[in-house]
Amino acid sequence: MLPRCSCLLLLCVTQLVPPSSALPFEQRGFWDFALDSLENGGMMTMMRDQIEGSGTPEPPTPDVPMCPFGCHCQLRVVQCSDLGLTEVPKNIPSDTKFLDLQNNRITELKENDFRGLTNLYALSVRNNKISKVHPKTFAPLKRMQKLYFSKNLMSTIPKNLPASLVELRIHENRIKKVAAGAFSGLGNMNCIEMGANPIQNSGFEPGAFKGLRLNFLRISDAKLTGVPKDLPDSLHELHLDHNQIQAVELEDLSRYKNLYRLGLGFNHIRNIEQSSLLYLPRLRELHLDNNRLTHVPQDLPNMKYLQVVYLHSNNISQVGVDDFCPRGFGMKKAFYNGISLFENPVNYWEVQPATFRCVGDRFAIQFGNYKK
Repeated sequence: MLPRCSCLLLLCVTQLVPPSSALPFEQRGFWDFALDSLENGGMMTMMRDQIEGSGTPEPPTPDVPMCPFGCHCQLRVVQCSDLGLTEVPKNIPSDTKFLDLQNNRITELKENDFRGLTNLYALSVRNNKISKVHPKTFAPLKRMQKLYFSKNLMSTIPKNLPASLVELRIHENRIKKVAAGAFSGLGNMNCIEMGANPIQNSGFEPGAFKGLRLNFLRISDAKLTGVPKDLPDSLHELHLDHNQIQAVELEDLSRYKNLYRLGLGFNHIRNIEQSSLLYLPRLRELHLDNNRLTHVPQDLPNMKYLQVVYLHSNNISQVGVDDFCPRGFGMKKAFYNGISLFENPVNYWEVQPATFRCVGDRFAIQFGNYKK
């Protein structure tokens, strides 16, 4: 009798509950799906399974790539920076495109550290303590194009870099020597940044850059006393700022006919031999600031495409009417849009206006040798 009453009561309650109108589907997050499943009888099923045990087999675990402990892995980017790591972590996903290991305490790159990372595009080991690299470390990295190796303790260029490499940043190490063939097989290399290494001119062996077709090279903040003579002739940009170069001699630049930008600022240059700059027929920008020049270089009027020249912070005491512009009409193919002469012992009011007849805008001239 008791079960029959319970059934009748349940039937009456069911008939009294009004039908509810369906709401539009709105996906908000994982817990919304969990709550929906609990509301639709999932709670009773879960409780029964906990007490009696479920006979339904568990679904197989999806094959999710591992992520090294403490690292962040997302969209094929693995970020393991600033973790105090002393070695390259294990379990790096094989589909990784960018691996960030900067700002750690890694001392060595071992043979199998990057095994299986055939899709890696860029690697950053910047600001570690790396002084040793196994000759086969980079062997698996067949597609790597960018390597950021600055602020480490390397004394030489790592061996057997990937042939696919396009950009190498290895400044602020302890490199004193670049051996012949150090970059052999790197025909795709476009950019090398190797400033702030204690390398002298004698540290570049003949053939050190053989086979390279670089566009960009920076050897700033080193110990160079002259312009290196065996750099790639394909260069568009060459930066030798913050060295100890004392002069530019006639043949120093004869190899670099494709240069668009030349940086020689913050050196000890007192003299630029006449006609030495004429080897650079395509030059657009010339940095000679913070040197010891006493006059404007004599080749400037004949540089048809030169547009920017930095001469500030020298010892120039006089500027002649023909120091920048050619005398003949139409000989200058591009007007200047920047000439800096401030912090020189030259009186700007003594410079004739015709001196800057090939300057596009008067605001492009910077003297600054006066007080307002």
